[in-house]
Amino acid sequence: QVQLVESGGGLVQPGASLRLSCAASGFTFSNYVMSWYRQTPGKERELVARIISVGTTTYADSMKGRCTISRDNAKNTVYLQMNSLKPEDTAVYYCNAWYGMRGYWGQGTQVTVSS
Repeated sequence: QVQLVESGGGLVQPGASLRLSCAASGFTFSNYVMSWYRQTPGKERELVARIISVGTTTYADSMKGRCTISRDNAKNTVYLQMNSLKPEDTAVYYCNAWYGMRGYWGQGTQVTVSS
C-alpha cells in the first residue's frame, strides 16, 4: 500500500522557518521524482520544489533562495526546508511522488504564516 505522509506544518510568524517532511512507503522511493506542491482555496495546485536525485533540483521562482528540497533515500523521506516565510506562503503543502505513468499524493499539511 502506497503512503505519503507529510508532517511539520503549523502556524508561524512572518520571517520564521519550517521544515516539512514526507515519509514514503509502498514503492521504490529512490526511483521516484519527489516534489512539494502547495494549494490555496480557489487556486490550482502549484509546484514549490522538485528533486530528481541529490543535486538535481528545481524551485518555483517565488521560493528560490528561501527553500531547499532534499531527500534521504535510506529513510524514504523527502524534506522541504522553508526560510523567511511570508503570509503569501500560507497554503496546504502536498508531497508528490512520480515515476513514469505512476504518481502519488500525500494528504497535505497546512502551513499558515501570520502575525
